[in-house]
Amino acid sequence: MDEEQLQPTTETLQQQDRSDEGDDGQRDRTASDVQASEASSPGFAPALRPILGGFQFHQPIEMLALPDGSLLVAEQRGYITRFVEDGDEIEQIGILDLTESVMFRGEQGLLSVAQHPQFESQPFLYVYYSPRGKSITRLSRFRIVQGVAPPATELVIIEIPQPYSNHNGGAVRFGPDGMLYLGLGDGGAANDPQGHGQNRETLLGTIIRIDVNDIDTATPYRIPADNPFLGIAGVRPEVWAYGLRNPWRMAFDPETGLLWAGDVGQDRVEEIVIIREGENHGWNVFEGDQCFRSEDDCAALSGAIAPVGVYGHDEGCSVTGGLVYRGQAMPHMVGAYVFGDFCSGTIWGLWPDNSSETGWTRSPIIESGAPIASFAAGDDGEIYVLVFNGPILKLVGEER
Repeated sequence: MDEEQLQPTTETLQQQDRSDEGDDGQRDRTASDVQASEASSPGFAPALRPILGGFQFHQPIEMLALPDGSLLVAEQRGYITRFVEDGDEIEQIGILDLTESVMFRGEQGLLSVAQHPQFESQPFLYVYYSPRGKSITRLSRFRIVQGVAPPATELVIIEIPQPYSNHNGGAVRFGPDGMLYLGLGDGGAANDPQGHGQNRETLLGTIIRIDVNDIDTATPYRIPADNPFLGIAGVRPEVWAYGLRNPWRMAFDPETGLLWAGDVGQDRVEEIVIIREGENHGWNVFEGDQCFRSEDDCAALSGAIAPVGVYGHDEGCSVTGGLVYRGQAMPHMVGAYVFGDFCSGTIWGLWPDNSSETGWTRSPIIESGAPIASFAAGDDGEIYVLVFNGPILKLVGEER
């Protein structure tokens, strides 16, 4: 979520060799397959339908499906609420209230929540937020006790200095490896004035990967032994990938294990990236697939990874990363990466396409008419859209 307008230059990022992607089960499709697999199929048209009785949220940023079928919804101002549906009755249960602790302003606030992968036996919530009165962001763990998460159970895992109030990033996700991944922006202002994107001595502008199993106040996290920069002088060992501007929402594909993210652009280009270990995504030398600094700078940066999808500011201004669809209700969309834009409200899909230079083709799915802040998956793999000042919406395919 970002609205700065500054002037980059133009050039093209070096394209990544993607010959190792044959295991995602999608790369052998042709362009004609893509056209036949767009969101509208002969029998269905995409639609958005409110859930939870149309309950109106202010600024929801995360929704989690719990093992018992209930839903947790986190709002940027600092609330986490559990919703339990029983027929037409919907019960609301306050789980955690951090409104007195959270700096809720602009791009600051409660920014992300994740549940422990073994939530039933490990009832922990991992909360990433902007503490009031401090120039940091904080990742903490809270324990669920008798249905609520008392603030007294907070265990601070890591705090990241933030020189500015924007580009604080924010998505906490557990990978299929059981490790915790956290997306961090470049620290803010505009143009990355402190050069964080290409500086691996900082955590800003990176995706970090840490082990939060069996932790305590003395050891709030560990560095996984297979992190790509472990033991390299001048590089923070937490770093998994770097060169990002402001990754806003990311998600693992449950089938392929690939980590997808939406990285907010500056003035011209919004980008979708696949995050792999050790990779450099180019900011602030590149903005999306265009050169941001001088042509000499761009030519000198070898190995920068190109995005798999981009769009210009004639179509939106702030990408919101989404999810790879793995539900059953819309079989024509399986394997598409679904994402949106906060400003335009457009929802697109990235469809596998061997004829494309990146291996993916972007197609519009539906216009939401609302500021899209986040996406979520139900326990059935269906996709939900979180918008500011409105209900949570379910993406469905209605019969024509």
